[in-house]
Amino acid sequence: MSTTSLPTARARQKTRVSYHRFRAWLVACAIRPEARLCLVIQLAILHAVLWTFILINLKAAQDVHMDVAEAYGWGQKFLWGYGKHPPLSGWIAGLWFKLFPAADWATYALAMATVSAGMVICWLVALRVVDARRAFLVVVMIALYPIFNFKGFKYNPDLLQLVTLPLLVLAYLNAFAKRSWPSGVLLGLAGALALMTKYWVLTMIGAIGLAALIHPERLRFLSSPAPWVAIVTMVVAMIPHIVWLADAHFVPLTYAGDTYSLQDSSQVHQLVAGYFLHNFALLALPVALAALAMALVPPWLTLLMRAPLRIITRAWARGTNPSVNLSQALNVWIIQIIVAFGPPLGALVFSIYMKTDWGISLFFLVPLALVAIPALRVQSSVLFNIAAIWLVLSAATLAASPWIAAREMAANAGNTATYGARSELARELTQAWHARFASRWAVVAGTMETIQPMVFYSPDHPSPFTPNEAWASGLTSLEDVRTYGFIGVFDPTDERLPKFEKWVSEVAPNAERMVMTTRRFTHGKAGPAMSWNIYIVPPGK
Repeated sequence: MSTTSLPTARARQKTRVSYHRFRAWLVACAIRPEARLCLVIQLAILHAVLWTFILINLKAAQDVHMDVAEAYGWGQKFLWGYGKHPPLSGWIAGLWFKLFPAADWATYALAMATVSAGMVICWLVALRVVDARRAFLVVVMIALYPIFNFKGFKYNPDLLQLVTLPLLVLAYLNAFAKRSWPSGVLLGLAGALALMTKYWVLTMIGAIGLAALIHPERLRFLSSPAPWVAIVTMVVAMIPHIVWLADAHFVPLTYAGDTYSLQDSSQVHQLVAGYFLHNFALLALPVALAALAMALVPPWLTLLMRAPLRIITRAWARGTNPSVNLSQALNVWIIQIIVAFGPPLGALVFSIYMKTDWGISLFFLVPLALVAIPALRVQSSVLFNIAAIWLVLSAATLAASPWIAAREMAANAGNTATYGARSELARELTQAWHARFASRWAVVAGTMETIQPMVFYSPDHPSPFTPNEAWASGLTSLEDVRTYGFIGVFDPTDERLPKFEKWVSEVAPNAERMVMTTRRFTHGKAGPAMSWNIYIVPPGK
């Protein structure tokens, strides 16, 4: 006779009680003033760690994105501007890589640290509009938003706006409520910080200005010192960058005009439609998962069998809702509507090339705008459900990430833009320079897309020089090129090759020329082979 015993009723009850206690503890921590900030920070740290490891696995066969390598290059010198953009993203990259090595994993950690900091600030914004229960729901919805995980893999000015723009909105809501001169100073500093990230933030600054003018309580705000002190503070804080901008002959504006103006109206319409569809699809995921978390509130199984419509309707009710600050919610709704529809309409009117990435920074308020609807009722169980959904999906993605990466590589085996071995080229060129001149490789010349990986991956981290681009970063000069010598790197299939060949012939007619081919092997799988035209010019005598 077997001696195996079944679990006792007491043991089953203890397990069930422990589960309920954990759920109650999570909800209590999300709501209690003394615990909620700590819980959100812990969530943000866990999110950053999990998704850093996920990205390391997903991108194992790839070099870092050229935007990331570009930010690394900017961070080698702390300037007031870098040709295409204001300096903040370069400054932060420079500080980050003083603490961490120039390695792929460190770039993914930087990206996830950026979005996780943005999550915490979005939670602080939510607390200005809704109660702590709804604010926690908002922050987990943001963690599920692909911009804050899958799509947030590349650190650049667009991604950094997920910190500076929530900070700007937080400062505005604070100034709108307090209407004091100190709150105006904070708003002005937040505006300057945002502008030092990317000029695109003028869309958010404009939306905030319109919200202040449209809001029913506008006279109370506009008659206070806050908005006027904010404007003065922002202008004063921007003076050093404005001086640099004038000295640089407003080159970032030249870059924007040359790169993003279009003449084909049908292409403009296609890009705007793609922008809407892309961002709608990204937002659909956190909204759908939040709806699922609300549907799974007990007794959901009984309702599913007897009255399935009640699973949806029970989350909605009429009447006042003390959980929502309607005045601040109105600010959020106005701002989100303006930044959602204003830029695409502007692109149609002015024939602008509308990139889908421009939506990265503009839709972080959507979860809050939805959760702040007064008719929506959020039960405590929803908080545990949404946190569990986030944890399960993140852990499942981590487990599946090597398989996903292998599938992606197999499906895109010939994609040199994604799987080209630029890091191998950087290391081989460094060895070639040392073998010839026994000195540090100081300058790399070519197009931004080609040479930025050389800056990041070479142990010498040479400064980039783009001879045929009006919006050079300012990190090096033609005099440096002649003094220290350079290695020119160019894709032979690039239509800009003749112009670069002409430049090399004028600057260094005796340059050593060669063709190098690189290929990467990842887990025994070969990536695509790439050939490069190489021009080696020795240091000046």
